[in-house]
Amino acid sequence: MKRGDRVRPMSYYRKRSTSAFLLIVGILWAVIVVWQFYLFVVFRDARGALDAQGGGSHLWYAIGAAVLTCACVCFAIFRRVNHHEELHITS
Repeated sequence: MKRGDRVRPMSYYRKRSTSAFLLIVGILWAVIVVWQFYLFVVFRDARGALDAQGGGSHLWYAIGAAVLTCACVCFAIFRRVNHHEELHITS
């Protein structure tokens, strides 16, 4: 290591890995949203006709997964903000 190099504390790596984990979990929830919404759109009744009312549970699963996706991504983004500095919208 050269003189003047900074050694990053362990909390930096833990924060970075937690943010990466939250981002990966958010992406997985987003995949679940797409899949459940797809199941809702193509739901068919016993006669084989498209039936939007019958796939209501898939729509609710998609909405719940979308909320979890947003929560994971928001936590991942806002954990990266330095708490000692202000967050500027223009920066």
